[in-house]
Amino acid sequence: MKLKAFIFDLDGVIVDTARYHYNAWKKIANRLDIDFTHDHNELLKGVSRERSLEIILGLGKIDATQADKYLWLAEKNEDYLNSIANMQADEILPGVVPVLDWLTANNQLVALGSASKNARPILEKVGILHYFDAIVDGNDVVNAKPDPEVFIIAAQLVGKNPEDSIVFEDSVAGIQAANIAGMISVGIGSKAILHEAKHNFNDFTEISTDFLATLVN
Repeated sequence: MKLKAFIFDLDGVIVDTARYHYNAWKKIANRLDIDFTHDHNELLKGVSRERSLEIILGLGKIDATQADKYLWLAEKNEDYLNSIANMQADEILPGVVPVLDWLTANNQLVALGSASKNARPILEKVGILHYFDAIVDGNDVVNAKPDPEVFIIAAQLVGKNPEDSIVFEDSVAGIQAANIAGMISVGIGSKAILHEAKHNFNDFTEISTDFLATLVN
């Protein structure tokens, strides 16, 4: 069996923290009289915190000072951190742990490649930090997806080339980043949205050990 790098996004792939992000951004948007909906929230998938704020301000056609932006970013993050403080293992998305168990049992390399700046504490809270050989998050990169930087660094940290790396992603930007890097992209979510992915599954419960073995070999 060959040795490959399996790189996971976090939000929407391992845990569903999208609702926490949405609620935190919604509070900021409401204060600025911006109509921010769940559909708008889809635009923020796989996007950095700073870029997310720019998108929201764009929806309201609001010009803001850098000082205001820093304040809102800090408020959003504090609100989000308070929300995730009590996360537990039951918030891991269905089918994720069996996949991690299979990869670990078959001595595959597991890494995280996420825009989240809170990835490590979230993995700790839900009890799966020990599965990961490397973690690359928003604190470690300069460029946001679809730039492939986060995935390239993750592969490098576990000693693998892009062609020996597989990425699990739920965002269009993340799939594009994996493809640009020359990695195998696996879309988790709607095939209509993630049609650029090499493989597609609605969630991890649809991923068989035979499929994982095929990726390895």
